[in-house]
Amino acid sequence: MKSFFKNVLANIVAILILCAVFFFFFIMTLVFSSMGGEKAVVKKNSILTINLKTHIIDSPTEEQNDLFNIKKQNKSVLIYEALEAINKAKTDDNIKGISIETDDLNAGITQIDDLRNAIEDFKKSGKFVYAYGNTVSQSSYYLGSVADKYYLNPSGMIELKGLATEVTFFKEFAEKYGIGIEVIRHGKFKSAVEPFLRNDISPENKEQLGTLLNDIWKNTSTRIAASRKIDTAQFRTVVDSLYGMIPEQSLKYRLADQLIQKTEYDNMIKSQLKLKEKDKLNKISLSKYISSYADENKSGDRVAVLYASGSINNGDEYNEIYSEKYIKYIKELQENNKVKAVVFRINSPGGSANASDGILFELQQLKKKKPLIVSFGDYAASGGYYIAMAADKIYSEPNTLTGSIGVFGIIPYFKDIANKNGIRSDIVSTNANSQYYSSLNGVTPYGVSLITRSVEGTYKRFVHFVTQNRKQSFEQIDSVGGGRVWSGTRAKEIGLVDELGTLNDAIKFAAQKAGLKSYHVASYPKEMSPFEQIFSDLNEEDISARVIKNKIGKANYEILQQITDKKLQSEVKMEMPYQIKIN
Repeated sequence: MKSFFKNVLANIVAILILCAVFFFFFIMTLVFSSMGGEKAVVKKNSILTINLKTHIIDSPTEEQNDLFNIKKQNKSVLIYEALEAINKAKTDDNIKGISIETDDLNAGITQIDDLRNAIEDFKKSGKFVYAYGNTVSQSSYYLGSVADKYYLNPSGMIELKGLATEVTFFKEFAEKYGIGIEVIRHGKFKSAVEPFLRNDISPENKEQLGTLLNDIWKNTSTRIAASRKIDTAQFRTVVDSLYGMIPEQSLKYRLADQLIQKTEYDNMIKSQLKLKEKDKLNKISLSKYISSYADENKSGDRVAVLYASGSINNGDEYNEIYSEKYIKYIKELQENNKVKAVVFRINSPGGSANASDGILFELQQLKKKKPLIVSFGDYAASGGYYIAMAADKIYSEPNTLTGSIGVFGIIPYFKDIANKNGIRSDIVSTNANSQYYSSLNGVTPYGVSLITRSVEGTYKRFVHFVTQNRKQSFEQIDSVGGGRVWSGTRAKEIGLVDELGTLNDAIKFAAQKAGLKSYHVASYPKEMSPFEQIFSDLNEEDISARVIKNKIGKANYEILQQITDKKLQSEVKMEMPYQIKIN
């Protein structure tokens, strides 16, 4: 009886603690929601500031990915909203200039390109743009170099080094520990599976990586050198020699204009604005500036921007691109009479072939009713490229990684390690191929041939839709396919995209195609509140997965999934082999 009361009391305490936790999250959500809802006031002589708290995202769903990272405190801003803010600031009399104050910019390469373009346009107003840095990453300097003047801390550094990639291989590791991996792929450039097949980089992968890195670096380095008025040959020497790492060298070789402390930088801006020493320098962040006018112009016809960011999967979750969820979004846009055109913004390296196919079909139905324009972000490769094949027109950024028209499947098994440790199995079945795959014994020869047929069939279906959309023959697409990844610039040259342009360009064209003179832009999916995000997928497996992802990093977590997630093992994949970031 005594232990019974103990158990009852323990359960009551556990329930009370759980209720307290839920209540705490509920109250904090209400507090954050009310704080976020405040409309900022733009004071006279204000400076629009892009700083360390600026987290530029491509899609509202990207907020979910960082939810379980308790270190995340920064307010996220959609790239479209950021560009609109800079454009509005150009004619806002209260905004006197822009200050770029970020050492490690949290944004993708195409997003930085777009921000740079918007700031270059802002400069036409005659307002100043200044930048300040301490320990400056390459991506931050790429953005900051657009400024009229670049100021560096006297003890600071600029990590200007060019681009490189490191490919890790697991073949010997798998063999050493008795892990078998059956790989089936179409495309000699489909290098997503190379780490499991080889101990070194293939000539094909080395070729495509070299081309990609050089394309991207040519675009970015040319723009930096032009903004800083540095000769191309000299700029290469500066980068090769890592002169930016030494502040005096940064000054000597014109990477920076002056070495000063942050307080001196702020005082310099105050002097520019003719403020007195006692006057406060009014800096306003992108997020606060956006909130100052966020509710304006929300009536009338709409151009909907449907954001698709992350890996493509089967299922109904909010974060990333889950087919069931996106099919619902697409159907809603198809039936919404206020939406006159749709821009599908893709920022995805691909994923499940089955999920990609379902999304493509629904987009094809949408296209029958409304203009459908596609805009590419950092990535639109493999399955990310496949789902674009319903578009009336495709816009890509110059530095977008796209193409990767190829298919693969990975099937791990653990026969050797099991046998070494005294584990074996016998099979009893009703049919010839009831057990064509086993985690202990691998895939039967017939199973391999069957999956190979599936991979080949998926590749042919992939190329078929590309030939229809791009109006090229199977042979033409196959010659630039084979899993090869291209930069947006090259993709335009070989006909995989229609135009090089931004999300804003795609929106303007969509409005024009729909015959709209007046419209507003509506973002989908709608951003979830913190409360909804916390409890949308509240189960033990999802929570543990997000904790692990934040601990080991997204890239390492995806490798772990390939080996451990049964859903991924059973799928034919359309996925890009790697990601490239300007760090």
